[in-house]
Amino acid sequence: MSNDKKLRLLVTSGDGPRECRLAVARCLRLMEREATRMGLAISVALPDDQTLSTAPDNDLSSALVTVAGKKAESFAARWLGTVRWTAPSPFRPHHKRQNWFIGVFAVETGADFPDEIDRNDLRFETFRAGGPGGQHQNTTDSAVRLTHVPSGVSVIAKDERSQHRNKQMALERLAARLYFAQAAEAKQRRMSENLLHKQVERGNPVRCFKGPDFREL
Repeated sequence: MSNDKKLRLLVTSGDGPRECRLAVARCLRLMEREATRMGLAISVALPDDQTLSTAPDNDLSSALVTVAGKKAESFAARWLGTVRWTAPSPFRPHHKRQNWFIGVFAVETGADFPDEIDRNDLRFETFRAGGPGGQHQNTTDSAVRLTHVPSGVSVIAKDERSQHRNKQMALERLAARLYFAQAAEAKQRRMSENLLHKQVERGNPVRCFKGPDFREL
């Protein structure tokens, strides 16, 4: 039996300005590299179904990170809490503030998270992923469009050559989209996205980074 653990983390800029949203983007890229070094599977879902490669760095207000593997809990322990980035504003050169804070929160699965989506509510469609021609062009219908019929929420996964892997990615993205939708509708719930955003503490950071290249202190 596998001992692999799956955990979800909400990374959020809270009510912070563009600098905090940029810190979210840089934090997410560091999380991806760190998870890979630890042998963990990691996926990042954004509220509007963009990806890290397509979303503007200064417009990442929040993201849902899923990590899976034997060291998932160790990974999460290194990130949970407030993250501080110390650097001059890249958007406002004369701005005096140099400390920017974002939050990383654990997201519990269960009634408030659609971890086990009823397969009868899903519609899978496959299609050929576009891309450059030549020997690297995808010649199979490996891309996946997944629709949650009751809500009408639809996501696309085409990053992998394997249709099976794209289906798994689509399920993760759909679960994240439904989570963000539920959180927006349930503002009074303790685990709602809006409440977590307001809980970003402007102090006592668990990790600190400095400079435009986001070096860890």
